[in-house]
Amino acid sequence: MNEDNNNNQRKGIFTKLKAYLDRSRLGELLVLKGIITTQQLRLALSQQKETEKPLGQIFLENAMISKRQLTFILGRQISVRCAAMLMFCTLSMMNVNSKKARADVVRDIPAAISVASPTTDFTKVAAYPALFGSHEKKSVSLKAFTKWTSMFERFDRSMTSSSSHRMMQQWKENLSGFQNLPLRDMADEVNALMNQKKYKSDRKNWGKSDYWATPVEFYKNGGDCEDYAIAKYTALRALGVPDNRLRLAIVHDKIKNIPHAVLVVYTDQGAYILDNQVKQMRSASRVDRYRPIFSINRQAWWLHTASKSRTILASAD
Repeated sequence: MNEDNNNNQRKGIFTKLKAYLDRSRLGELLVLKGIITTQQLRLALSQQKETEKPLGQIFLENAMISKRQLTFILGRQISVRCAAMLMFCTLSMMNVNSKKARADVVRDIPAAISVASPTTDFTKVAAYPALFGSHEKKSVSLKAFTKWTSMFERFDRSMTSSSSHRMMQQWKENLSGFQNLPLRDMADEVNALMNQKKYKSDRKNWGKSDYWATPVEFYKNGGDCEDYAIAKYTALRALGVPDNRLRLAIVHDKIKNIPHAVLVVYTDQGAYILDNQVKQMRSASRVDRYRPIFSINRQAWWLHTASKSRTILASAD
């Protein structure tokens, strides 16, 4: 009997943890906490379908919960997600020397569609400035980052189709004028070119909350923040910029209070941020809107920790 009780308790804990970790289950979480009933949740979901208003706003308008209760629940949800991801990152670091999907087994597709001239040359980065003042810890294991690695695999497979080949030929023509520019100017041109593509959420594009699109998919359909960053990374790699000069960074947008993705380019004049939310490329030293979570390229990934030993984390798989 005690064993059954313990199992039930553990199941209850995991049920609550899953609800906290699922960003789209605010209503389920409120039911689990006993704040609203299942009938109230059904009513709110019905109104949401008709009005397309955020679920939290509907709860408040119908006086089902108070603003204080909503703020508390959302805060708890974010805290548990951060704790769970911290565990994930810690385990990933501990498994660096175990069997892993190393970056060198990910085919370098951007280099395979190169538009760089043979004379293009980039020296090694002399120093990597701390991204947004954070501390960073490096790992060469990309095993956990399935969205990143599977994007390369899908990109590789897509290149066998004639339509993708034609699309990449047009891509190369658009990039050809940027050859032999200084890296900072090249990155600025790529940033402006890719930011012309239409923003489209993953939910509208793919029916999913988070999907990392290949450059072919982005070029055809548009995309969201990480899709812009991936396309910019690919374009600069095709122009001959080495991986050690580039990182896709997942950050926390302190203004919107949501995760966001940007591309970091390490030039001889320092790190620059290529961002679909901002038209102009900016020096990382002048950007205080973001708190870094992790950054990644084809060679490795880096866990970023705030200077006050506080880590903000987001899903990587």
